[in-house]
Amino acid sequence: MECRDELLRKVMADQDDADWWRAGAAAVVAVSGGPDSMALLHMLAQMARARPLRLVAAHVNHRFRGAESDAEAELVARTAKSWGIPLAAAEIDVPYFIEETGMNAQSAARHKRYEFLMQTARQHGAGYLLLGHHADDQAETVLMRVLHGTGVSGLAGIPLRRRENNVELFRPLLRITKGELLEYCERNEVPYAVDSSNSSRRYLRNAVRLDLIPQLEKINPRLKESLVRLADMAGADDDYLESETARLIGDAAIPSGDGYRVRLERFGGLHIALQRRLIKLILKCCANHWQSLAYQQVEALLEAMKDDRNTVTRFDIGGGWTFVREYDQAYIGPSPSGHSPYGCLVTEFPCTMRLGENGWQLQAQQFEDSAGIAPRDTRWEAWFDADALAMPLTVRTRQPGDRMQPMGLNGTKKVQDMFVDAKIPRTERDGWPLVADAEGRIVWIPGLRRSAVAAAGEHTRQFIRLDIRHSEPRHPERSAT
Repeated sequence: MECRDELLRKVMADQDDADWWRAGAAAVVAVSGGPDSMALLHMLAQMARARPLRLVAAHVNHRFRGAESDAEAELVARTAKSWGIPLAAAEIDVPYFIEETGMNAQSAARHKRYEFLMQTARQHGAGYLLLGHHADDQAETVLMRVLHGTGVSGLAGIPLRRRENNVELFRPLLRITKGELLEYCERNEVPYAVDSSNSSRRYLRNAVRLDLIPQLEKINPRLKESLVRLADMAGADDDYLESETARLIGDAAIPSGDGYRVRLERFGGLHIALQRRLIKLILKCCANHWQSLAYQQVEALLEAMKDDRNTVTRFDIGGGWTFVREYDQAYIGPSPSGHSPYGCLVTEFPCTMRLGENGWQLQAQQFEDSAGIAPRDTRWEAWFDADALAMPLTVRTRQPGDRMQPMGLNGTKKVQDMFVDAKIPRTERDGWPLVADAEGRIVWIPGLRRSAVAAAGEHTRQFIRLDIRHSEPRHPERSAT
């Protein structure tokens, strides 16, 4: 297809570089009826003549402006039909949704609109959702975020593309100005509607566009271009920092149920930029996608994790999530529920069993002689003289009044005090396994200490080896003696 429109040629060339514009691709196009989205729909219709695309136009009537909104819906339907593009349309009572949720008008409209657009993409098997945001939108977004106070992520502005579930959201016009799009519509006789609410200064974006930017352009006539360039540079920096932060999951922070445990020693060795990023990455798991994370929220968690004067602290984050710091680790996630008590009998060898519902697992073996065996107690592994144990063994959670005689100590010691000395977080103590024999003697607390009862030695004829560990790494190394 010979293309005579210079702007359309530019957009087509950009899409070649973006590597999505190919024959057979399926895309949903969000069309409001304004000049931006109508220009986009027209361009895509021309592009589909060069490389057959399966396009579906999608329009949402938010029912904010009565007859004006209805006229926009009619314009989109009429135009899509004349261009041979199927239309998916919806009327959504956004005012009612606002009343139900308490969200502001713009956030509520955006939430319901994207919900419908993603649903439409899934229904039509489309891998792409194309949006009409342009360079002026980008400049306004960056400036608004500066006014509110933002970091590098905010300066990145509107992303050119991002993936949500199995749909890629893409903005082909993000480097095209509003003026260029209006001229395109005029040259190609593309019909469009004008949203009267765009002139209302009660919306911050309108005030920025109508008042602030014109004032700043007196100082820098190329302000919008500068802001778009800033977004491009910040976006590249943000992508790099996000990838570096993602590598830390599993090292400085590890999944724990629906939340995360942060290893404070490793966390403290990170640059503060990565510390903040790691906290934000964890919090994104609990934040509603239309809510932003407050700077104060991140800083409060950062301060609590770096404050070595208060090594045990707890406070609510909001949204049903909590922060718990206990000694050398911190937990961020849903408020932890109490651990259910358990008691498991070890009646045969070898055996493997799950201990309760808290992620602990036991492996037990018995050896008839010492040939080829070099018994060695470690943090999570203990060896016993089978003939000196009162069988069967029980692996259970702690009980009130539990005491143990640790190896090397003449008297007994409370299990509670041993947990405190070892800095085992309070939230983990009720689920921590203890090994007791049939006489009720606690012979081993995995990861902490073992008793002198039935210690394996050179005269042992039958060995019992117990290996008890958690699916998540636990706490710094401590002696198991």
